[in-house]
Amino acid sequence: MALRPVISDKKGKIYNHPGLLAAGMKAGSIERLEPGELIRLPESSRLFTLPSRHAVGISKTGGQVIIKDGSALAAFLPPGYTTTYSPAYIKTGKIKPLPLYSYAACAVHKGELYAAAIRVDRERRHDSTRIDIGAVKKGIKYFKKIFPKNRLIPHLERCAMSYGCCGAQNLFLGVYEGPLPTSPHCNSDCAGCISYQSRKIFPETQPRINFVPSPEEVAEIAVFHLNNSPDPVVSFGQGCEGEPLMAGDVIEKSIKLIRKKTAKGIINMNTNASKPGLIARLADSGLDSMRVSINSAREKYYARYYKPRGYSFYDVMLSMKTMKRKGGFVSLNYLTMPGFTDSHEEYKALRKLITKYRIDMIQWRNLNYDPLLYFEELGLVLGGNFIGIRQEMAMLRKEFPKLLMGYFNPGRRKICR
Repeated sequence: MALRPVISDKKGKIYNHPGLLAAGMKAGSIERLEPGELIRLPESSRLFTLPSRHAVGISKTGGQVIIKDGSALAAFLPPGYTTTYSPAYIKTGKIKPLPLYSYAACAVHKGELYAAAIRVDRERRHDSTRIDIGAVKKGIKYFKKIFPKNRLIPHLERCAMSYGCCGAQNLFLGVYEGPLPTSPHCNSDCAGCISYQSRKIFPETQPRINFVPSPEEVAEIAVFHLNNSPDPVVSFGQGCEGEPLMAGDVIEKSIKLIRKKTAKGIINMNTNASKPGLIARLADSGLDSMRVSINSAREKYYARYYKPRGYSFYDVMLSMKTMKRKGGFVSLNYLTMPGFTDSHEEYKALRKLITKYRIDMIQWRNLNYDPLLYFEELGLVLGGNFIGIRQEMAMLRKEFPKLLMGYFNPGRRKICR
């Protein structure tokens, strides 16, 4: 299978380089892409030209060749797919950072595009090709009718229609996971935050909610979704808000109201898990599951990316321990970057974390960040040798056969299974 590099000209036209073999990149190291690392480009992917970045291919003798007559090309994969290689490119001088997306290496074979990725979740809950926008609009109209004074409805309408948020769209369609944004504030200053950028390096792609809803506003949406959707989940902690624990009192009251009216479904929180005492209270109130965001199982690199304010890595670990002690389900929102996530040091630390804190699930989510800038942010030297994302997943499955792997927060049926 002859995989060829894919490049883009100044007008955005895509073409392949027939004399070279396709390459991918990890931590600045450029390697030939093997067929087993690639899948056909998923239908709802997007293709990005990488300005001021020359693509690199591999010659027949194994040498690296800089392709100067075009720009490197990358794929932004839909939810459910995890990138295994970043695109192979060389920067041309001082250039602007890439926007906050993930970037997968691409190649072409017999006229078809391929991407360096693995499918980790078969659910299509965030597949934009299956979402009927006309039905979403009808759902919005219906929600406005039954909840005319609820301020979360116009906020989520904006998420669904202006920002194309599949989570908000699914709420109005009455399926899968219903978002419950609550907090305008955060106690992290994540390098790749999409809703607030203190350093103004990147544009904010989805502005935060600008109010704290009442427990009643939260509960009436949650109860409706839980009572009317198949195997439902409702979640605090969305891309359009800060850290939900910063609105912990409201959330605690909301959960109590929800559970007074229905025992159905899963109440989940996507969180930085910075407040273990509050996590205990929320679990006692009825919080079923918790997805904890980390980019690394090592404190040093976690802190360099998340830049925590008023909490520590130890607090995060203690929150997971607390949730497990309370009988809750704990997932890692494991922000994945080829060349870092599959390094031997990171894998060793992850194994220890899974064992010590009895993690139930890993959600292999792509880290939306400039691939080379990420290693600068973490203060890492480029290069090294790597396990491989696919290989790492296979090793974890063998060592931890009960560990769930996927992309989305599971419903009760999947958790029980």
